[in-house]
Amino acid sequence: MKKHLPLALKVLAGIIMLQTLFFKFTADMTSVDLFTKVAGENEAFMRIGTGIIELIATILLFLPKKTWLGALITVGVMSGAIFSHIIKIGIIHNNDGGALFIMAIITLISGGILLFLNKKDIPFLNF
Repeated sequence: MKKHLPLALKVLAGIIMLQTLFFKFTADMTSVDLFTKVAGENEAFMRIGTGIIELIATILLFLPKKTWLGALITVGVMSGAIFSHIIKIGIIHNNDGGALFIMAIITLISGGILLFLNKKDIPFLNF
């Protein structure tokens, strides 16, 4: 279990972040609408930028000595997503039943656990 939990969390967070990239990078109307609510006229910059950051986070999750950094970025991005849902977007977006919000929470929790499990690799903390 100890050996398989980190991999399962990486795969779960990675799948969730990677599957949203298609919508962000192809300017899917649902994604454009969501980021317009958050960023207004800067929608494209924020949508593409968020996608790039999520891609980097996913790659880092699978690099053994950089998992902590991928997890930290994941926690940061998902915290922003959850905050945006609560403040501007709403829990339910485009009749999705709250699916995006729930996926952000699952990804945040996965990233948080991975960050804790890899705290020994964080260079500026002395554990």
